[in-house]
Amino acid sequence: MNLTSTNTAPAATPERVLELADRAAEVAQRKVSAIQEVTLQTRILSLNATITAAKAGDAGRPFAAVAHEVKNLAVEVARISGEMDEELRSAFHALREVGQSMAAQVKGDRLVDLALNAIEIIDRNLYERTCDVRWWATDAAVVAAAAQPGADTISYAERRLAVILSAYTVYLDLWICDRSGRIIAHGRPDQYKSVRGQSVAGEKWFRDALGTASGNDFSVADVNRCPALGGCAVATYAAAIRAGGEVNGEVIGVMGVHFNWGPQADSVVRGVRLSDTERLTTRALLVDAGGRVLATSDGQGALTQRLRLETAGRDSGHYVDQDGRLIAFHRTPGYETYRGLGWYGVLEQAAPPAR
Repeated sequence: MNLTSTNTAPAATPERVLELADRAAEVAQRKVSAIQEVTLQTRILSLNATITAAKAGDAGRPFAAVAHEVKNLAVEVARISGEMDEELRSAFHALREVGQSMAAQVKGDRLVDLALNAIEIIDRNLYERTCDVRWWATDAAVVAAAAQPGADTISYAERRLAVILSAYTVYLDLWICDRSGRIIAHGRPDQYKSVRGQSVAGEKWFRDALGTASGNDFSVADVNRCPALGGCAVATYAAAIRAGGEVNGEVIGVMGVHFNWGPQADSVVRGVRLSDTERLTTRALLVDAGGRVLATSDGQGALTQRLRLETAGRDSGHYVDQDGRLIAFHRTPGYETYRGLGWYGVLEQAAPPAR
């Protein structure tokens, strides 16, 4: 019985174990059936021999004795083959269960690693946003516009913001707000004509930035669609603008930067390293701490769907849900000084078709 290829060595995976177990079970069943068929034919021959011996009378008695022994042997072989069939079925069933458990564990662990990789990439990306906003809040043009919001300082600040935006294409817009929350300058006045003069006093990111202790601190808002920016999804980071650009200077305004969430997040979830076969049944997601879906590799449900993760208090893990899907997740570990917002990377893989 040859169960392996002589050309190339197959990958040593749990799936390969299952494949070999199934092939071995098939071969064993075929051989047991052949033995049982031979045994049946032997018993028929024994019966025919017994009948012939009986017709021969005394001359057939020795032949009848041999036929009887052949019958007994056939019965014994049938018993042994039946026991072997039952034991082999049980053994191969147990082997398949072990193989399936191994395959599920290996697959789940791999998907958890991919979920971690996705959330780490987005964390590193957003860490850079926290650095950007704290840096630009100290820019001389930004500080001057917040300190003395005249026509000249605002015009210069907007030209400066436009230069930044031309280099940092991941942003939709950059806003300079006074202490009252009024937007006094921004980087794309030609594109977003209604932004200047709007109030963000009620926005959490503005209030939190206004209350920060030093220029080393920042605030952040959950991903949401921004009406002032054409309804695009944004991740907003903010930092206080301080007098003189000093780290402990008096707060004179707030700098808000709007990260263009959609394209950047989509590139992360669609870039998860899945095989072509896996992509047919697997969806990669970014999910916030409340289960709201922030991005999906299939483009369905972003900012509208909620996912109920069964984490059981774990930062990472995998499980099979009530629909038979394999769910793998990993909570944000943060990056450098950015602790993250409790988001998760998640992989959903549909159940394989029934055998």
